[in-house]
Amino acid sequence: MPPALPTYDDVVAAAGRIAGHAHRTPVLTARRIDEVFGARLFFKCENLQRMGAFKFRGAFNALSRFDAAQRQAGVIAFSSGNHAQAIALAARLLGLPATIVMPQDAPASKIAATQGYGASVRLYDRYTQDREQISRALAERDGLTLIPPYDHADVLAGQGTAAKELFEEVGPLDAFFVCLGGGGLLSGSALATRALSPRCKLYGVEPAAGNDGQQSFRSGAIVHIDTPRTIADGAQTQHLGQITFPIIRRDVDDILTVTDEQLIDAMRFFAERMKLIVEPTGCLGFAAAHALRSQLAGQRVGVLISGGNIDMARFCALLAP
Repeated sequence: MPPALPTYDDVVAAAGRIAGHAHRTPVLTARRIDEVFGARLFFKCENLQRMGAFKFRGAFNALSRFDAAQRQAGVIAFSSGNHAQAIALAARLLGLPATIVMPQDAPASKIAATQGYGASVRLYDRYTQDREQISRALAERDGLTLIPPYDHADVLAGQGTAAKELFEEVGPLDAFFVCLGGGGLLSGSALATRALSPRCKLYGVEPAAGNDGQQSFRSGAIVHIDTPRTIADGAQTQHLGQITFPIIRRDVDDILTVTDEQLIDAMRFFAERMKLIVEPTGCLGFAAAHALRSQLAGQRVGVLISGGNIDMARFCALLAP
């Protein structure tokens, strides 16, 4: 039997749990980009969220629902970085131990931040080892509760609160561009979009090198791929989830892709024009919107900036001439 799908009511409940813990991040605009598009763009800045990404929303929502036994035993998660930091910080705030399985080539700043929040980090090779298998084995051995980065009802409901806040602040939109990795952010955003702005065109955006979501969306079945090689490390997922995919297929209008070069151009725009540090994955939505700008003229357009966690040396190297 397929898992029961969360609803917008779950997003509303998540908003209540994270209130006072997660930041209500700002929605920014840029006159110059509005002129280029001939449209009105609204940027939901989750790069300014606690620990630097939207992931804190879902992590805190999920961990806040643990019972006493789960809190005592602790949580385990696998992540390339942002979910890792989110679980580690949420666990510290809630007073429970955390173990995080991270790829050994994850950005050094993300590994350091995860450890800095008090989590125990277990490294693996993302190209030869299965992070889910490692995590489930440790969970079973030590009695830990596994919270995956996207395919979890409480996680995706928490992620949907970012879109909920955006619509509450700016009203209905004509188009909304959301980053896509495993689909937690997009599926949660879809629940909020269909409830608060039902006529809005909702687009998921993933790296061209890893378009499993696009293939899945268009074929009607979850497609598995090898770990994609892209600078968007937060979207190096191999497949959508059993919970995220049916929501995406039902509520999303299309899945788009962008190249690494387009992501670098978007990073440069955010840095130069909006004075924002945005990681490559966080640029997916805007890169796609920019490519479609002629089709968006006269519209109200939302862009969800998912995160800003990137090593400064890496940031400078990517933007160097």
